[in-house]
Amino acid sequence: MRTALIIWGGWDGHDPEECAGIYRRMLHEDGYSVRVETDLAVLADPAIHELSLIVPIYTMSKIDKEPMLNLVKAIEGGVGLAGHHGGMSDAFRDAVDYQFVVGGQWVAHPGNIIDYTVDVTKPDDPIMQGIPKSFPYHSEQYYMHMDPSVEVLATTTFSGEHAAWTKGVVMPVVWKRIYGKGRVFHSTLGHRAAEFEVKEMATIMRRGLNWAARPEV
Repeated sequence: MRTALIIWGGWDGHDPEECAGIYRRMLHEDGYSVRVETDLAVLADPAIHELSLIVPIYTMSKIDKEPMLNLVKAIEGGVGLAGHHGGMSDAFRDAVDYQFVVGGQWVAHPGNIIDYTVDVTKPDDPIMQGIPKSFPYHSEQYYMHMDPSVEVLATTTFSGEHAAWTKGVVMPVVWKRIYGKGRVFHSTLGHRAAEFEVKEMATIMRRGLNWAARPEV
């Protein structure tokens, strides 16, 4: 049986506890044994190296060096990492080793909650198959600092309405990557837990979780 650890906390504005419950249900339905924790100290435990998947939902905050480095080593050794929005890509702003794993870091969301479009760039990827080529979305449109080595599965284009200098900028929304032996998946969609009710968002996330998880031997 595949095993997953969900770790939630940090800023309440991203509904971390509610999102943890959604992920727990998804993973149980997909056959995982799931553990849910709120204390980042759990990431210092050598046992996390045996997990199939870690799902962070921990906006901002600080992480001590020992759990952070142990997490990085676990991913490098083959444990999967997957998550959404600021719970993964706006976590631990001063932990550059963590950001190196994720492949992107939030820096802005011009206009805050707005209407924008998500464009699928790799429709044949199993995570994106059957997702509309473009679909409307209402949330924060994340402006990211990105690692160019990630494999981008979907993007959004900034209109410049809320920050004129961003007009025409094409920004990754969904990506995956390999870090050492581990798989890393991220989607910037999902400011609040209610966004999991959007079929496209929830489908992409669920598939991304399963892609990132270490395959069963």
